[in-house]
Amino acid sequence: MNLVIDIGNTKTAFGVYKEKELISHWTMKTDATRTADEYALFLYHMMEFYSLHTEDCEGAMICSVVPQADSVTAEVMEDHLRIPVRFVGPGVKTGLNILYENPREVGADRITNAVAGKELYGFPLIIIDFGTATTYCYLDDKGRYLGGAITPGMDIAMEALAAKASKLPRVETNNTGRVIGRSTAEALQAGAHYGQLSEVEGMIQRMRTEGGAHAKVIVTGPSAHWIAQESDKIDEAHEFLTLDGLQLIYLKNKELFS
Repeated sequence: MNLVIDIGNTKTAFGVYKEKELISHWTMKTDATRTADEYALFLYHMMEFYSLHTEDCEGAMICSVVPQADSVTAEVMEDHLRIPVRFVGPGVKTGLNILYENPREVGADRITNAVAGKELYGFPLIIIDFGTATTYCYLDDKGRYLGGAITPGMDIAMEALAAKASKLPRVETNNTGRVIGRSTAEALQAGAHYGQLSEVEGMIQRMRTEGGAHAKVIVTGPSAHWIAQESDKIDEAHEFLTLDGLQLIYLKNKELFS
């Protein structure tokens, strides 16, 4: 078996795989100030909870958008748990042809999602990942990564409003069921919910037009399921797309762990 780790701005997700089967998964808050000892203790407890043994783990493939957390993660894996690690980046095979002006600028999470999307759903393809930021990725009809777009995530947008507009409170991003809010709280919730939905549908339409193809649309991340339920422009929500992509990359690079 092996471990995959997705280090995001807000949360870090862990998955344990046997070949292509996800057998366990969990998350924790991303905290670059956490010590290696604290991190290792957390992982020991989680693996024990799932009846997993670190000595059975052959390696860990990691994608990270938080460079400050990389060194402590590698230290925990290699020094505490004795699990060899590799980060998605230079020297790691992905099988992805990236047509970005500077391919090194593409986030490891976006590359990982594209690898999973291409393998599992084919192309042309639009992949939308809802996190701290909302990322849009486009694969053309030859499976090449053309690029995409990045917008503020729903939670960070709401936090910015509350921080910058003194009369606007921080509210839960619940769906009120109507776009015309009848209180300030409802107006904020309607704006967050339907604003996100309208953004997504508008971006899909523009990407399909610019890409010149009726690309399939896959969504992942915390908002994925409700948006997929409310929009007929989305083909499927895939909760573990990033973890599955990391596993596919791990399998392409098994020789690095031997």
